[in-house]
Amino acid sequence: MKKLTSFTHLKTGEGDRIAYTFSEVDEKGNLVSQQNKGNFIVVDEMLQGHVQAIMDYIKTNRLAE
Repeated sequence: MKKLTSFTHLKTGEGDRIAYTFSEVDEKGNLVSQQNKGNFIVVDEMLQGHVQAIMDYIKTNRLAE
C-alpha cells in the first residue's frame, strides 16, 4: 500500500502544482520503498477550491496580526 508522507503547494508558470512524497508498505507492514516523489498541476475546480481554502485559512489564522 502507498502511504502519503508529505505534500506541498507551489505556484509555477504552469499554474498551481502539488508535489508529494510517499512510502510503500507491504501487507505485512514491511517498508518496500520510501522517498518516492510525484507532482501534478491542479486542473480540477473543486481541488482548486480546497487549495484556496487552505491558503485563506493560513492568511486569516496564522498571518493576521
